[in-house]
Amino acid sequence: MNTRNRPERMKSNGQTAPVAMAMKSMPVTHALAFSWPQRPSFCPPGMQLDARGECVVNAGPADGHPLIQAEQNARLADYERTVRARFNGIVPALKRVSSLQHEEDFVKKGQEIARETLGFELPVQVLDDAWVSSLDMKQLYGYSVLHTFRDLAAELTLPLDRDPRDADAMLRFFIECGFHEVDVSPCADGRLKGLLQYVLRLPSHAVGRVQSHAGAMFDVEGNVKKWTETELRRFREGVPTLADAGTRYLKIAVYHFSSSAPSHEGCAAHGSNELAAAEAALGRLNAFRTAIENGFCCGASVATLLIGVDTDNDSIKIHIPDSKGEMSLYRLVNNAEQFEQTAGMNPAQAREHLLAAIDKAAKTVGWGQGEGSPDAGMRRLIAQLLENNCSQIAYVKSEHNGRYADIGHQEKFICVGEGFDELRIRNLTYLAQMYTVEEGARDLDVGIKIFTGLNIRHGLPAPIAIHYRYDASIPGARDRAVERCHRIHAAINNRYKSLVEQGLIVCSLIVQAKAPDSKLEVVDIAEEKFGH
Repeated sequence: MNTRNRPERMKSNGQTAPVAMAMKSMPVTHALAFSWPQRPSFCPPGMQLDARGECVVNAGPADGHPLIQAEQNARLADYERTVRARFNGIVPALKRVSSLQHEEDFVKKGQEIARETLGFELPVQVLDDAWVSSLDMKQLYGYSVLHTFRDLAAELTLPLDRDPRDADAMLRFFIECGFHEVDVSPCADGRLKGLLQYVLRLPSHAVGRVQSHAGAMFDVEGNVKKWTETELRRFREGVPTLADAGTRYLKIAVYHFSSSAPSHEGCAAHGSNELAAAEAALGRLNAFRTAIENGFCCGASVATLLIGVDTDNDSIKIHIPDSKGEMSLYRLVNNAEQFEQTAGMNPAQAREHLLAAIDKAAKTVGWGQGEGSPDAGMRRLIAQLLENNCSQIAYVKSEHNGRYADIGHQEKFICVGEGFDELRIRNLTYLAQMYTVEEGARDLDVGIKIFTGLNIRHGLPAPIAIHYRYDASIPGARDRAVERCHRIHAAINNRYKSLVEQGLIVCSLIVQAKAPDSKLEVVDIAEEKFGH
């Protein structure tokens, strides 16, 4: 059943919309007079209003390109270097400890090295037991990786999250574009872990929801539930917009590919086939949109957007919706091309060029042909994402010579559960989003396959952080989150029994309140095991 015309049918039958649904009827063409401001009253972070009321970059051209935010790039580079240096120091430190295991005062010397180089002590029991056979380097490695993650999460604040006004400005920008909630589902591949902070340059707190799934194959029913919760809050509380404001829920799916090794370093969940990855993500977006339209009355509608990321250089492709919100795999803007074409322009010319590129893509004929152009708000949002991504393209050029050396997987650990907001940098962690191992088995199996190549075949374990959030306002929520961690841990031990028995999987249990900036709380089986 399709309910796109349900409001009109109800009127023709003499019926009225249910009182409980206070949203305005919104035809799929979105050709209505929106109630939010159409001219910017404020600008995204890093921009300001000029005398004509247009958003412009605060500073002039940087690094030879008019749209680059050089100061922001410098902060992101410093952050990335800090995080990578701490993780890269683990193996050299453990090698030093290992070389001393048969010396007198080994435990004391080993702990001195750990404190000096890693910033924490190693499990005493593992060091004490070294004289029996040999030092258990698998346990020490897994423990050190997970401890380093927790320490960095507590010590560092993401560069784009340091000023809460940036998130507030971006939220207002989204609303001006017509979107009261932005929900992003990227692939779980670790090369997309820096999607928000780096690739799209969006403050974490400005994006309502980020859930990663292998191949960007998000759960449609679960997303319908999230949409329902969001709309109920708007109806009950008027947050972030009133229910009749005419704004919409925006769902973004992000697939990825490799331009230099397309058949080997693309999305593992889709056999490194870019077309298959894009098609699958678009299919989920269409299913989600149809579910909302068919399941709810009064013109209920969502906006959708499909983005592809070249994980070799972080340039993006944005698939342009037509006037009905429909997308095509063959109607898109390739920002790598736009970056080069706008390099010699001034900021105003570069922005006009990006808008023209969107309009040109909207007029694609043939397989990519659609019905008209996206609405003004979607057009403005796409242009801003393209502009933001120009800074990231320049970042990769200056910091990584235009292409990452590690174009393949180089993740440090697997995160199982709901994911975390801390340490959003590329290739740090593979995320298996799940509430039970059974429902997330596909994602977790992909992660174990990746770490078989990275670690296990070399005798190192796959470190796994089991992480769940709880609502502190709900009685007993924390205890239930802890119980879920233990259940997931037991299920992992059962599913990968052979690897666990060989010490090739090392887990840490973590819970965290849902409130922004909540601290990680360790319910750590490693610490229990070692008596800490």
